[in-house]
Amino acid sequence: MTNPARFDRGHTDDLMSFLAASPSPYHAVANAAERLEKAGFRQVAETDAWDGTSGGKYVLRGGAIVAWYVPEGAAAHTPFRIVGAHTDSPNLRVKPLPDTGAHGWRQVAVEIYGGPLLNSWLDRDLGIAGRLTLRDGSTRLVNVDRPLLRVPQLAIHLDRTVTADGLKLDKQRHMQPVWGLGHDVRDGDLIAFLEETAGLPAGEVTGWDLMTHSVEPPAYLGRDRELLAGPRMDNLLSVHAGTAALAAVAASSSQPASIPVLAAFDHEENGSQSDTGADGPLLGNVLERSVLARGGSWEDRARAFAGSVCLSSDTGHAVHPNYAERHDPTHHPRVNGGPILKVNVNNRYATDGSGRAEFTAACEAADVPFQSFVSNNSMPCGTTIGPITAARHGIRTVDIGVAILSMHSVRELCGADDPFLLANALTAFLQR
Repeated sequence: MTNPARFDRGHTDDLMSFLAASPSPYHAVANAAERLEKAGFRQVAETDAWDGTSGGKYVLRGGAIVAWYVPEGAAAHTPFRIVGAHTDSPNLRVKPLPDTGAHGWRQVAVEIYGGPLLNSWLDRDLGIAGRLTLRDGSTRLVNVDRPLLRVPQLAIHLDRTVTADGLKLDKQRHMQPVWGLGHDVRDGDLIAFLEETAGLPAGEVTGWDLMTHSVEPPAYLGRDRELLAGPRMDNLLSVHAGTAALAAVAASSSQPASIPVLAAFDHEENGSQSDTGADGPLLGNVLERSVLARGGSWEDRARAFAGSVCLSSDTGHAVHPNYAERHDPTHHPRVNGGPILKVNVNNRYATDGSGRAEFTAACEAADVPFQSFVSNNSMPCGTTIGPITAARHGIRTVDIGVAILSMHSVRELCGADDPFLLANALTAFLQR
């Protein structure tokens, strides 16, 4: 058993606060930015001219954030050390015409985002959160963090086959949540309710990006509280750890030899192909502009990218005690065993031998144990932003993360010590 006294549960406590306060990618990047602001970082606008001054800076675009710290005297060709993560999680998202209902029930029309475990969303008290766009083009975050919606499961008495055949859910017919009673569906009800909640005049909202979330807060679990249960660990656990690591490096009296970067993207769960996704131009534009702002040339940019390294940090699979046969028989990552190094020879993960050496050096410097993960040969392997980052920018990339259970559930499970271990490993990596 892990000795809890060895670890700083303050980091995990802060992660729990971060998870609870970040029900959407837009809230997640706002909370990350707030933490970086306290560490001395300042926001720069993509539409402004950038200067080459040292210090911490960040760019916000939708549900994505890229932050970097330029040490004093950094040359234009100084390489980058990047922690990559994503801010989105599978969930139920509100459709353009949200007001619907039938048989005296008022409902909200939702679309399935990513690949959620649909059964985990049944009979949960759900809130609604996201971004409202106003008539003048500005945006406002909104978060109704109380029981507002529910996807009610069909009683077993009305479907006796479920015990023999298993639960079968139709994404269109069975996943629309209820939120009240009434025979007349009134268009605009939901948005009017959210306008009132956000303190906005009626009719001010002309666009929205809204999603549901479980209102049950994160919690320690187990006899010895050595486990952590909570929402959106995939992948806000990594966003939080990367933010903490970047802030720690910026505050250190020892200046890093490279330029440390946090890149947290949106839309990983549906392919990353957007202006805020890892397959978009955001990261490359920020890094290149940083080089040019410090007086660099295209040659300096090429030199900087060639010497750069990215740790793509995303959650992975811990060995499941009830389904051990689904895992590779010789690779059984365990919770509270330290971060995992993800390997797939078909490039579903970007790690190679040199990447393993890079991560080993960071973990040794931080005195952090790590584990190796590889998929069972008979099972398809997932993927991350790692291969996308490597291919799009030509930057050496290593896939890592924290081992969890219940991935893509409305509520996931990890070891309570692993977030702290990951943050320490990321700090050592960025400091090198």
